[in-house]
Amino acid sequence: MADETKRTPSGQQSAQGGDKPPAGKAAIPEKPKVGEGSGAAHAAPPKPPGIAATPWEHERVARLKRLYGSAIKEALTYLGQNYLVVNKEAAFDVLRAIRDDENFDYLVDVTCVHYPDRAEPFEIVWILYSFPHNERLRVKASVKEGEKAASVVALWPTANWLEREAYDMFGVEFDGHPDMRRILLPDGWKGFPLRKDYGIIQQDTEWVKINLGIESGQ
Repeated sequence: MADETKRTPSGQQSAQGGDKPPAGKAAIPEKPKVGEGSGAAHAAPPKPPGIAATPWEHERVARLKRLYGSAIKEALTYLGQNYLVVNKEAAFDVLRAIRDDENFDYLVDVTCVHYPDRAEPFEIVWILYSFPHNERLRVKASVKEGEKAASVVALWPTANWLEREAYDMFGVEFDGHPDMRRILLPDGWKGFPLRKDYGIIQQDTEWVKINLGIESGQ
């Protein structure tokens, strides 16, 4: 009769076709397939609810509401950041009152946020700081495509460069600005890089070819 055993690499004998491991060695279990038995993938837990802005109640808000009424649309706080949402028509006057009456003497930044699906897609954000109070305050107002926001160069001269950067990146112009032109990109550049519809590697290829003599700046 033919020998029905075979030699393993370690020299141990096992029955042909058998599945017992060599003596002294434990069998290594096969990994269960995804979707089978206890190894089935589990659904990810639901995301916790986000932190929502809450009403900001302060005597400063009350004073401004007495002066400007419904022009102060909202007064909210979010993660310790206080901000006002105001009508664009009243933005300059509200900002002047905040500077003169509430002692917010430093303009930290003027920036913009693009919300393409909104009727007024560009939200202007003025970030203010008060040295006397050691406090920050944001004021927001929204404008439509092609509509100008109020310039605050007359209130804070440094807004000159901040508003130019907001125009350069978002295309929003500021009414009353003394020199409304680009500050980072060349004057002839087409497009506004921080709009949501401007691709992350998009560029003005025509300007690049004409002025740099190359096909791409990438």
